[in-house]
Amino acid sequence: MQIQRIDPERPGGLLTAFHDAFAAAYAGVPGPLWSRRRLEVELTEGFPGARAEAWVAVDGGEVLGGYGLAHPVDDNTHLSRLATLVVRPERQRAGVGSALLAHAVERVRAAGRGLVLTETPAEGAGARFAKARGFTFSLGEARRVLDLRRADWDGLRRMLPEPDGYRVERWLGPAGPDLLPDLATVMNGMNDAPRDEGVEAASFSLDRVRQGEERIELTGETTYSVLVRRVADGAPAGYSRIILTGDEPDGWASQADTTVLPAHRGHRLGLLLKLTNLLWLRESEPGVERIITWNARSNAHMLAINEAMGFELLDEWNDWRLDV
Repeated sequence: MQIQRIDPERPGGLLTAFHDAFAAAYAGVPGPLWSRRRLEVELTEGFPGARAEAWVAVDGGEVLGGYGLAHPVDDNTHLSRLATLVVRPERQRAGVGSALLAHAVERVRAAGRGLVLTETPAEGAGARFAKARGFTFSLGEARRVLDLRRADWDGLRRMLPEPDGYRVERWLGPAGPDLLPDLATVMNGMNDAPRDEGVEAASFSLDRVRQGEERIELTGETTYSVLVRRVADGAPAGYSRIILTGDEPDGWASQADTTVLPAHRGHRLGLLLKLTNLLWLRESEPGVERIITWNARSNAHMLAINEAMGFELLDEWNDWRLDV
């Protein structure tokens, strides 16, 4: 068995085989799956403000599994994120995962980092693998799902708050240049949300936000976004986004970031943002059947909003840390 790097300029068949292994490994996990294009961006581009690398285990021309690392460069330069590590189900429990992890740890050390962060379902093979190899629990997260086929749409419309003193704007796809400064402002407001131990607050510069918006086109995903402003001075107060995969539709959508700046809280703007976007999605994408959202299990305020909207617990995940 050899561990071979995926060339980000020519990912080709190795990336296709990696995605096949990724899909097979997550076949029993409910929820939307990263498309091949999304996986390619994650493994070759990384998230905005990070550089990425990806490796696969190859035996006799067959890709058995692989991993992706993201090394932040704008902040948190002491750590790396193990974006994914998967082994084809029929090749598990044969040392492939352990070999990939050992290789990843060496790559993290070579990058001058001393901490690895990753996540797995709270129960199952991934959690057992992490604990057996020295990872320790860092943060608990929960995934909740709203079944749009059973949602009380009349009740949701009645819940929509009156935006007293605020107005809502919405756009489809990447934000235009005129919106980037406002997005940077509201995204920096997410830094008071629960985060992993040892993780610094992220800094959302204008360039980093621009990279994030450009990434939407690279992944081929569709995004529905809403922003709320204070009428008196036009100040941005918060925003929310929903994402649909760019490949064959599977009935899923993902609720991404929702944030309200501290100075504007107490006006039910979080609920206003999420409901406005959800109702817009319902009108525009009748084929979407379910929407999934992630929250830290300690984020009581956002959990309360989601539950009021009808989101139900799907499963729980753990964030893990490993000092290297």
